[in-house]
Amino acid sequence: MTGIRSAAGFLVGLLDRLGERVLAWDELALDWVSENPFLRRLDGIWVLATYLGDGYIWGLLALYLILFGGPLDHRNILVSLAVLMVEITVLRLFKVFFARPRPILLGRVQPGRAVALDVHAFPSGHATVAFGIAYLIAFFYPAWPNVLLAYLVAGAIGLSRVYLREHFPMDVIGGAALGTLISSLLAPILCALIH
Repeated sequence: MTGIRSAAGFLVGLLDRLGERVLAWDELALDWVSENPFLRRLDGIWVLATYLGDGYIWGLLALYLILFGGPLDHRNILVSLAVLMVEITVLRLFKVFFARPRPILLGRVQPGRAVALDVHAFPSGHATVAFGIAYLIAFFYPAWPNVLLAYLVAGAIGLSRVYLREHFPMDVIGGAALGTLISSLLAPILCALIH
């Protein structure tokens, strides 16, 4: 019994140290991205990308496909909306469960840029939705220009969240993974159910 407790204690200590290293890297990466001179020259692009990540670009794309697309496009929009509802629900539950504070709540803010929508950072909702939709675009419209553009937009949205110090990099990475995972699991199932 003592051996099991010792092994458990060792494992907990190891995980604590690993967690501390990841958090330290996260803070260094946040500073590097938000203070990078090259990225600062593109400041307006990152602000625009973050606003696009609020859903405007995806809503306009969906509206275009509803108005001018065919029955297959309409099915794709319906599947995408269902997937997005699940993604948003799961990411909200994760935010409450992990309760990781945003950089601005830890005093790591750029002057004039404190606009957090909620207090929890992990996972990034912008990244979850952007990468979830990028996956759906790749799934439904796999021509390489569509896929490239979708992932470039998703990447810009994710990077903008770190650049503007709304999220740590791991929040964005976690959101990208979550959105991609949920989309990749649900899209084929929902497509089979909705003919």
